[in-house]
Amino acid sequence: MKKFDNKFLTDEIKLIAGVDEAGRGPLAGPVVAAAVIFDPGFYLDEVNDSKQLSPRLRESVFPKILDNAISYGIGIVDNLEIDEINILQASLKAMKIAVSKLQYEPDLVLIDGNKSFFSELNTKTVVKGDSKSFAIAAASIIAKVTRDRLMIKASKKFPEYGWEKNKGYGTKQHISAIQKHGITPLHRKSFLSNILAT
Repeated sequence: MKKFDNKFLTDEIKLIAGVDEAGRGPLAGPVVAAAVIFDPGFYLDEVNDSKQLSPRLRESVFPKILDNAISYGIGIVDNLEIDEINILQASLKAMKIAVSKLQYEPDLVLIDGNKSFFSELNTKTVVKGDSKSFAIAAASIIAKVTRDRLMIKASKKFPEYGWEKNKGYGTKQHISAIQKHGITPLHRKSFLSNILAT
């Protein structure tokens, strides 16, 4: 994974940022993106695509990533804006915000997926980047842990929906809770038309 990132290093490209988001699919809550820059020599064995790691492992590697990053940024776009501009645009906006919060301007931004946000920076999309690039995988962990914590916190206010477990995804329990209790201010209305119609 580190080799993948380092192959982009040149005299002009010294700082590489990895960018990824979490929360494109859930029925509730925000989409969260993270951007992170490491020293080219830094590596951490536990870093992998966040979806491949258990919640416990993600939580334990999260502070190590933050402590060893040259810089990181987090972007959050809430459910109301997701409904307004659609989830793809919201994801790209969250990524752009995350990059804008970096302390240093990266020479290259590696973005997970096949879509890029508009930027004057040098960007490159990487399909399945969270399983290829060290920096993108680390960004995926930052984004996932940050979003999970937001949903666990929100679940205390809306306990019926089980967000502490499902993180807002459309599980059986979550869908039946929507049908029974209705929607909350954190639900994405544009994701719910089929569920509310039944």
